Amino acid sequence: MSKPHIGIIGGSGLYQMDGVEIIEEKQMQTPFGAPSDAVMLGTIGGRDFAFLPRHGRGHRYAPHELNFRANIYALKELGVSHIISVSAVGSLKENIKPGEFVVVDQFVDRTKVRHQTFFEDGIVGHVSFADPVCKYLRQDIIAAAKKVNIPFHDRGTYVCIEGPMFSSRAESELYRSWGMDVVGMTNYQEAKLALEAEISYATVALVTDYDCWHPDHECVDVEMVVQTLKQNVSNAQKLLLALVPAVTDHDDAPAKSALKYAFMTDPKLITEGVKRKLKPLIGKYFD
Repeated sequence: MSKPHIGIIGGSGLYQMDGVEIIEEKQMQTPFGAPSDAVMLGTIGGRDFAFLPRHGRGHRYAPHELNFRANIYALKELGVSHIISVSAVGSLKENIKPGEFVVVDQFVDRTKVRHQTFFEDGIVGHVSFADPVCKYLRQDIIAAAKKVNIPFHDRGTYVCIEGPMFSSRAESELYRSWGMDVVGMTNYQEAKLALEAEISYATVALVTDYDCWHPDHECVDVEMVVQTLKQNVSNAQKLLLALVPAVTDHDDAPAKSALKYAFMTDPKLITEGVKRKLKPLIGKYFD
C-alpha cells in the first residue's frame, strides 16, 4: 500500500467496524523505543490510513507510561502527515455533556514526568505552540461531525493531567476557575511532539463524565467512564468513516514548516549520530 498520510491514535474499537479494511500490522522500533503496539495499516473509504492503539491492545499502558515519542516517531516514519487523535475526557462545564464531542483547539499541561520533545542531546529546537491544533484538520472534523449529525462543540481547552488517578474535587474546581473545558491524560504530549515532527494534529475529545465537580452527579469512577465511552465509540466510528476520506491537504498548513526557524544550535555542532537519530524529522533541514 502507499504511504498512509492519515494517522489515527485511539482505542481499539475505532478500527473494528464495517468500512475499515486492515491490510497489515507493522511492528516498529524507533530510536526512542517501541510504540504502544503494532501499527495497523489499512483503508477507510478507499483511503490509506495508519492506526495506533494509544494504550496498546487490551489497554496495557497507563497514561504516564506511554512512549509518546516512539508513537509519533513511528507514524512519521510511515509517512503520516495528519494525525486524528480520539480520546476520552471529563467535562468541566455544564453545557459540555457526557456523550458529546469536543473539537479541541487549545491545551494546558499539568503533567510532571513525561518526555515531550525530540530535541535534546546536542540539538535545541524551540517550536511555536501558540496554535497547537491544525486549523484545517479541525475544519475537516467539524464538517464530518455535521455530516453525520453528531453532537459536538467546535472548540475547547483541554487540560492534561498526570493520571492515572482522576482529579480531586479541589483540582477539578481549580481547572474550572481557569476556564478549562475538558480534562484528560494524554493529548498534550501528542500535540507537542506531532508539531515537532511537522505533522498536522487535531483532537476529537469524547466526553464520558462531568469529572467530580458536578453537584448532581456521582464522583467519576471507572465503571461510569467505560459505560459512556462504549456509547461514544459508535459515534466516533461514524465520524471517522466520514472524516478520513475527506481530510484535505494544504500547502500552507502551519505544521509543514514548524521547524523552519526552530533550531538554535550551530549546525556544525550537531553530531552525525543526532542527525541519523532524527532524520525523519530534521533531514530536510540538515541533509
